[in-house]
Amino acid sequence: MSEPRVRRAEIANEQVHVDRVYARLATLREQAEAMRAKGYEIGHGAQREAVFEQASMLFERDMMVHHANQTLQTLDAEYEGLVFGRLDHHGSETVYVGRLGIRDAEFNNLVTDWRAPAAAPFYQATAEDPMAVVRRRVIRCSGQTVLDVDDDVLMPEAVPDDMRVVGEGALMAALGRARGDRMRDIVATIQKEQDEIIRAPWRGVTEITGGPGTGKTAVALHRAAYLLYRYRRQLGGAGVLVIGPSGVFTNYISRVLPSMGETNVELRALGQLLDGIEATRHDPAPLAAIKGSLRMRKVLAKALRDTPPDAPTEMRISYRGEVLKLTAKELERVRRRVHSQAGPPNKSRVRAAETLLAALADKAQEYAEADGRGFDRAELITELGERIDFHRFLVVWWPVLYPAQVLRWLGDERRLTRAARSVLSAEEITLLARSVAQAPAGWSVADIALLDELRVLLGPPPKRRRRSTLELDAEQARDSRTTGARQRPEHYDEYSHIVVDEAQDLSPMQWRMVGRRGRYASWTVVGDPVQSSWPDPPEAQQARDQAFGARTARRRYTLRTNYRNSAEIFELAQRVVAGHAEPDELPRAVRETGLVPQLRTVEPATRETAVQAAAKEMLEAVEGTVGVVCAMGRVEQTQQWLTAQADERLRVVGSLDAKGLEYDAVVLLEPTELIEESLTGRRVLYVALTRATQQLVILSSRDGWLPSAAHGNADPAPTR
Repeated sequence: MSEPRVRRAEIANEQVHVDRVYARLATLREQAEAMRAKGYEIGHGAQREAVFEQASMLFERDMMVHHANQTLQTLDAEYEGLVFGRLDHHGSETVYVGRLGIRDAEFNNLVTDWRAPAAAPFYQATAEDPMAVVRRRVIRCSGQTVLDVDDDVLMPEAVPDDMRVVGEGALMAALGRARGDRMRDIVATIQKEQDEIIRAPWRGVTEITGGPGTGKTAVALHRAAYLLYRYRRQLGGAGVLVIGPSGVFTNYISRVLPSMGETNVELRALGQLLDGIEATRHDPAPLAAIKGSLRMRKVLAKALRDTPPDAPTEMRISYRGEVLKLTAKELERVRRRVHSQAGPPNKSRVRAAETLLAALADKAQEYAEADGRGFDRAELITELGERIDFHRFLVVWWPVLYPAQVLRWLGDERRLTRAARSVLSAEEITLLARSVAQAPAGWSVADIALLDELRVLLGPPPKRRRRSTLELDAEQARDSRTTGARQRPEHYDEYSHIVVDEAQDLSPMQWRMVGRRGRYASWTVVGDPVQSSWPDPPEAQQARDQAFGARTARRRYTLRTNYRNSAEIFELAQRVVAGHAEPDELPRAVRETGLVPQLRTVEPATRETAVQAAAKEMLEAVEGTVGVVCAMGRVEQTQQWLTAQADERLRVVGSLDAKGLEYDAVVLLEPTELIEESLTGRRVLYVALTRATQQLVILSSRDGWLPSAAHGNADPAPTR
């Protein structure tokens, strides 16, 4: 039988099984809906029963409805290719592998969940160690239709006469598929080195390093799904938090975990970690370096001890016909005395009242001794402590402080100078004060870590009886950032597992913020030092180690195969980052397309038309997405240039927001600007160059960004 006929026959055979799976799925869905309906009937019946029977019936109803809803949520997930693999074992039955475990009415396995031990050979078996697998088959589906199959024979000597083998390279075929605006899961094409990381023990810290396109993010997300499946009792209740570099990134990965049936996972960008505030704006690199430094801890701790701007500078209170007066200097001494006790200000009002009363008693005693009168200190403290005018003064002199309020104080350069003297330079103080004073509406991403630090230093404000609008907005924001996770308390810090992506870019202050969320957590940390945009790695490493705490179990894995970029594109990226990375820090691109990156020289006056023409050309050249990558300061302008090209496949993204994303084609505008806007220079350009999977066009009006060919790589194709 010819190859095409064999392929068609095998596709038809697999279609029979896939049809059976989806028929069973429909039955399970009907059963779950019937269970939910019955639960509601029990609830209605409870209203007619005696009071002592109602509690039992309502509990039964709640359990039935909860279980039914959970089942429906799992069955209704967007499974693109529910069945994707098959294992034919030597001397035993066939195992189908998929996104969800499904049994038939007799409890026979129709599909084995990809995370189950029985599915491990689908990823781990090799010709050297076949794990009793004769044939491994990848099944590619669209919805409920089988499109193609691809086989690997791992035990040629054990292939029976009636076993037909088809296909060549399921992985390479998957790599060539067009990209959409959401990351796809890779459950059908996980490689052995990736599977080892996914199934690593959950305790401690698991670090995943590797260059662009090595699948770090996908592996980390699949690891989260695997851990929840394998250790649901230990991890499921407290929840899993996934932290990404930007909202663009978290939106990009938002469908990966639900597509694998996991919804109890919370996704947040660094600018979203503090409840009630969401930041998307990035500071210029020099300013972000100041705000991210551990030196800011000292500045903030000193700033909150300063006298609030609206606090009274003098206290006058009458006591038995005599006016007791505390001057500004005396009040300041009282304030310093309270702060010296090292308690959070918002928890120190009682201490502040006691210290203030003691100062008033000292003043009264001083007056009494000068007049030769007797004085009862305890009586004065008791009487004044009960006076309404004393408490009115105390409220404004020692007010409840909020993080945003204190950070705003630093917009006053004189106040910031007092807090930052001997910590920041005069130039840094001016830059920071101007940033706070002149900031547009909303905070920057770097500010969120400072606000979180202040939240802890200040202590919680008194609890309110009614939730404010801000609190309600914060709750809605939390709900919008989850993939179905249960609602958690504000500033929740008891996650069981935390995934940090693009970890090489976190500032020390951001590591402190992240660490607070993971006091009891195990960690999966993803990054690539070569792509780092943080200028002081040792300082970040110090904060990172503190965030992990005393956890002794640490595992480090390195992924070395670049599946995303064509070899032609990655050769150019290697040239750009030469001198900033050791050879063993760079991955190996395994796919060749014959399409060399195009370098187009443009004049500043023709940038707009050049971008428009290149974007149009790439949209016509590829089926998937096209990204236009530029410096952060040029994003808005570039978006305006492309407003007329209303194609949903086209995206404009700044260099920092491009982290972790990928497009079929990329138009890179003014690479020199990317180098100049970052403190790590060519590393940021390296990231931008490695976003494309198929085609890359570079528009540049300035030379110098591309090293000479002396580094041993061919020049990209120059055009005008």
